Amino acid sequence: MMRALAPLAVLLALTGCGLQPIYAGGSSGAIARGLAQVEIAPIPGDEGWLMRNALSDRLSRGTDGGTVQYRLDVVLDDQLEGLGLLTDDTIGRQRRTLRARYQLVDLSSDRIIVDATAGSDAGIDVVGSEYATIAAERTALENLTQDVADQIVVRLTRALREQDR
Repeated sequence: MMRALAPLAVLLALTGCGLQPIYAGGSSGAIARGLAQVEIAPIPGDEGWLMRNALSDRLSRGTDGGTVQYRLDVVLDDQLEGLGLLTDDTIGRQRRTLRARYQLVDLSSDRIIVDATAGSDAGIDVVGSEYATIAAERTALENLTQDVADQIVVRLTRALREQDR
């Protein structure tokens, strides 16, 4: 009997603590509408194109577009560093690091709402095939842009949530 009531007790405790789902209301909720009002400024380079697409996918999901209230400025720093020298003095491993400095600007007042950084890195094995190494570097960049875009959207969501309160 106590085992059956334990999950119910946990649910009752959570409702009393003030936790609320951040995406309450789905695509018509306040946070989703706020994210859809973010315009992404152009970001130069291949990594910028990947990042802009990843952010655009996340910010405008499930919306039909609308008025732009915010601008997201992103500056990327993409580094590829050789690690792990082999006995023949060749590089056996690389680390790709992608860092983003971003600002969310309220267009009506030019006030900066969020000024933060996000980043991620990945290890790449350097193999005998140059094509395979280049493909691994490209795949690492694609995955890193997805990770960093997720971090940015989570931070923007929290900022819009705080503003909505």
